[in-house]
Amino acid sequence: QVQLVESGGGLVQAGGSLRLSCTASELTLDDYAMGWFRQAPGKEREGVSCISWNGDSSYSADSVKGRFTISRDNAKNTLYLQMNSLKPEDTAMYYCAAAWDRGTWRYCRTADITYWGQGTQVTVSS
Repeated sequence: QVQLVESGGGLVQAGGSLRLSCTASELTLDDYAMGWFRQAPGKEREGVSCISWNGDSSYSADSVKGRFTISRDNAKNTLYLQMNSLKPEDTAMYYCAAAWDRGTWRYCRTADITYWGQGTQVTVSS
């Protein structure tokens, strides 16, 4: 059974940093495009940052460009999201996701996702 397990969320003050990790099991990471999505209360789930199967290319939403960096280590079957200069509006549940169609990383859309993690909460206080 495929599992994506996120870790690294928590409570941080505005301006602080967090690093999210996502470890995959029963799934070979380099077969998939990967991404991070988030959902705040009362809002739709949105793509934050997505990355190609080999890590050479990535997409980031305008709201996080210059602050968040996505990366992957296929040998460790792990995906990362380094989040710097956090803002209260970054508060949300963050989800790791895998897309079987490896070309979809450039769109970072929920409709393209094959597998989802359970999520990790990120709360940024002002």
